[in-house]
Amino acid sequence: MTLRDYAIAVLEAETMAGKLAPPPPGLDLADDQPPLRVAAPRRPPGLAAVHHRKVAVPPIAGMRDPSQRARILHALANHELQAIELFAWALLAFPDAPRGFRAGLLHILGEEQLHLRLYDGRIAALGLRFGDLPVTAHFWNRLGEPTPLAFVCTMGLTFENANLDFALAYAAAARAAGDEETALVLERVHDDEIGHVRFAWTWLEKLAPGADPWETYLANVAPPLGPHRARGRELDLEARRRAGLPDDFVARLAAIEPRRPGGGPR
Repeated sequence: MTLRDYAIAVLEAETMAGKLAPPPPGLDLADDQPPLRVAAPRRPPGLAAVHHRKVAVPPIAGMRDPSQRARILHALANHELQAIELFAWALLAFPDAPRGFRAGLLHILGEEQLHLRLYDGRIAALGLRFGDLPVTAHFWNRLGEPTPLAFVCTMGLTFENANLDFALAYAAAARAAGDEETALVLERVHDDEIGHVRFAWTWLEKLAPGADPWETYLANVAPPLGPHRARGRELDLEARRRAGLPDDFVARLAAIEPRRPGGGPR
């Protein structure tokens, strides 16, 4: 199996086992084939994406109620499923990207698979099965320009950057509700996100050397994304410093009012 074969298999999988199949050891990172831009993934039964208006996710206060907590975790698991698929998408879309970039994509894909397994376990413990509720294709719908720089700005410096705040907030809410196992899962996701944001920042600097990082970020995220979607209500400053974001970038992010996907304030 080549790395291209593996990425295609992940995107075309119609079972959870296929989506979660780990990368075989020793995959050659080289790919001499032309870029392949997959428009949409195949999905297991029950996980076909629907319009966002058909999906209702409880607010964080719902973590107090086990049934509502399961619905929240179902939505978070869908975030991980989309991330798995999108990192596979990037491996196909950017075959001529630097070896280190492609190695990072593959590594993060594997961590996203682990996160989905962890969420799936907590969903099952709370009486649901992943796929029992409708899901969106929100991340897929926000891909933007098909360039490595746009990809890291969208995935790493927006969605995963924001999760540095959301994962900890959800973990605290789960712990307050007496669900220590869910809190630990969310904290594991948070800690891995630090590395994912570090990857995105490292490659922003490598792909746009000498440019102003903030302006580069703004130029490479398509509206309605932007810094207002790259943070939560409370900013985890320490996690962002651990991810390598410089003080100036973090200060600019801190000065932005966080916004919901629909545009309203958080």
